[in-house]
Amino acid sequence: MATGPALPDSLVLEIFLHLPHDAVLSAGLTCHQWLAVSRDEFLWRELFYSYYRIPRSVPRHPAAVSWYREFKRLFDCIPCVEVQTLKEHHDQVLHLAFSHQGHRFSSCSKDCTVKLWDTERPDGTIALVHSSSMRQFNWGYTQFSQFNADDSLLLVSGVYLGPQQSSSGEIAVISLENYTLLSRVRNKPYDVFGCWLNETHLISGNLHWIGNMTSCSVLWLNKAFQDVESENLNVVKRLFKIQNMNASTIRTVMVAHSQRHDSPDLLLDYEAQSQARAEQERLGQRHQPLLFDLGDSEEEEEEEGEGGEEEEGEGQMYPRPPHYGQNLRLGHMIQGRCSAAERERELESRVAEFLGKTRTRRPDSSLLTPSPSGEAEDKTYLLFTTGSLTYAPHQIGIKRIWPDQMSTCGPVLGKERSSEEFFDSLDHVIDIHGHIIGMGLSPDHRYLYVNSRAWPANCVISDPMSPPPIAEEIDLHVIDLKSLREERRSLRAHRAFTPNDECFFIFLDVSRDFVASGAEDKHGYIWDRHYNICLARLQHEDVVNSVAFSPADQELLLTASDDAAIKVWRSPRMLRLSQAAPSRHRPSRLLERRRAEAGGLNGKL
Repeated sequence: MATGPALPDSLVLEIFLHLPHDAVLSAGLTCHQWLAVSRDEFLWRELFYSYYRIPRSVPRHPAAVSWYREFKRLFDCIPCVEVQTLKEHHDQVLHLAFSHQGHRFSSCSKDCTVKLWDTERPDGTIALVHSSSMRQFNWGYTQFSQFNADDSLLLVSGVYLGPQQSSSGEIAVISLENYTLLSRVRNKPYDVFGCWLNETHLISGNLHWIGNMTSCSVLWLNKAFQDVESENLNVVKRLFKIQNMNASTIRTVMVAHSQRHDSPDLLLDYEAQSQARAEQERLGQRHQPLLFDLGDSEEEEEEEGEGGEEEEGEGQMYPRPPHYGQNLRLGHMIQGRCSAAERERELESRVAEFLGKTRTRRPDSSLLTPSPSGEAEDKTYLLFTTGSLTYAPHQIGIKRIWPDQMSTCGPVLGKERSSEEFFDSLDHVIDIHGHIIGMGLSPDHRYLYVNSRAWPANCVISDPMSPPPIAEEIDLHVIDLKSLREERRSLRAHRAFTPNDECFFIFLDVSRDFVASGAEDKHGYIWDRHYNICLARLQHEDVVNSVAFSPADQELLLTASDDAAIKVWRSPRMLRLSQAAPSRHRPSRLLERRRAEAGGLNGKL
């Protein structure tokens, strides 16, 4: 059968530019010419920016080899397909943690158990291998767990049974060789959680109230093995003693190591992101995400500012209500009581400020100072949430841990200090201007991701016990721990609804390329770290409390929810590979591969 002349490549390309990506891939299977045009770099660059709605000034991922491969990575390598649901817990699942090798993970729950799971079964499923109940130690529930560096020990943090307002907790260390309990350490407040400093030492907290609004947080280094050694050797040592003001406390401790700051897994191009956002704002455009609107806090704040209450003008007169004199006297009595409490609180605040200025060690000036030799120095930092204006955590505190503080050797109370030095100062503080409800480190420890619920712009806090109202939208901030700056506009998509006094922690996790978080809107979310876009929305039947990427494979993600379920999510690519039947003789392997690629991108996220 005779065929007509082939269309010029330029015309085929022009046609492909007006087609969706799945139609382009299907057309590429027609003939060799169309296949070659369907892999054109210019074509996939246009498809990439239009489909994912990314500003064109944002460059391609530094590790990407082509626009087609990058399109496929964001489409086909996101763990968004539910493959298994684990229902062994009988109450809300609060936290998930992978081992460093990725072969196991642990889960904590309101059912007061910590469970261990195997992820390397031959059939690809996940199975329960051990469960420990902490009821015998008077725990109310388990809330957090973490594997040590060599995956031989598990730190488990829990909350004591007791009065509703009790803030006491405990940390247990479990051997993963035989699942025996090695030690228990007091932890107050319980939302310090605790963390490993190294393979054999962990950090806990204690809290001492000095006044109604002033307290002292003491952070302790504890040896994991506290048996017969405690009779002859120190098993605890005080790391820091820090003053808290206005009812704030230190919570959510974690350790970051700086040895890889100069060679991160992914160096985020913040400058390009900032330029892209500025250009969009100049043109009056708003970024529309792939799946749903991430919102624009700046525009909302401007609208609130324009529609706010007007100031009372001078000389304005208002009619007095009936019984004005009686109400006025009653108001004076109430105001007198409030004024006395306010004066007492103000006096306590002034005394605390005086102690802070005169009885506190100077901060460490080496936090941002490079080493004299010019070589990268291995520094260890303690990160935690804190505050200075109200009890709600709204600041990230940073304190350097020195080499001589890495073990419990030496004086129990740490470094010697003069009689004038009651407290240790913070080396650096980053204010988030909102209620912090989650933190997570990137695998290289270069970037800190922070979940927060923002306060209204320009709000003034007059009462530490009455923090400002918090937004329903959760902002996901990104902080560069090398420059100690927040480097980009926060990510948005997830939501929360509880007020300040009922706010709870929502754990997030970061892989090489992605960041994920839970939310109160019954979904987990996944963002791309480089392009700053939301890629997937993972459904549960209740609040999603925690997410966890496998450190061995970022295309495996776990989510935990108040619906008592743990869901296992894999990428479409990994799911196809696991379902493919092994065969040594396949006809036309090249054509089969092309069809598989087309089929993968033709699917839905």
